[in-house]
Amino acid sequence: MRRFAFFLVAVATMAGLVTLISPAPGHADGQPAPPFVTEIPHGYRDWRWISSAHEEGNLHSLGAILGNDVAIDAYRSEKLPFPDGTIIAALHYRHVSSDENNRVFGQAQSFVPGAATNIQFMVKDSTKYAATGGWGFGHFGTDGKPGDAAFMKSCFPCHEKTKGSDLVFTRYAP
Repeated sequence: MRRFAFFLVAVATMAGLVTLISPAPGHADGQPAPPFVTEIPHGYRDWRWISSAHEEGNLHSLGAILGNDVAIDAYRSEKLPFPDGTIIAALHYRHVSSDENNRVFGQAQSFVPGAATNIQFMVKDSTKYAATGGWGFGHFGTDGKPGDAAFMKSCFPCHEKTKGSDLVFTRYAP
């Protein structure tokens, strides 16, 4: 009986040690998941169009707003808040005049996407991103690298101002 009790204590001790030194699931370095999106969602270029955006000021950009199937279903059914699994992508480009189109029209009136500037994502996971209204925000430069923690801290306070829209700026353009 003593040997068996010793064996149980040894097994429990080893299990405790393994738990202490093992990284958290999904994180090789054992660090908790960051409160923002750090990987570009797979297949986003195949998602459906939600709307377009034009921003002036320093941005002077054109954007294509895309959504995965969960996002599209939520937009079409006007379901708020958006369900977990919703992912919205914003592909941003420089806003440039099209010399080719303007020659055809005989005047400067045509603008098209120029060089890519960034890609932004909103990922709805009400558990993982509870501190930011259930949304994870991601910003990726043209090199595909995510914005750092300091840069990403500005996303939630800005989106928080969009009262009544579950933190989403973009409206569905059918």
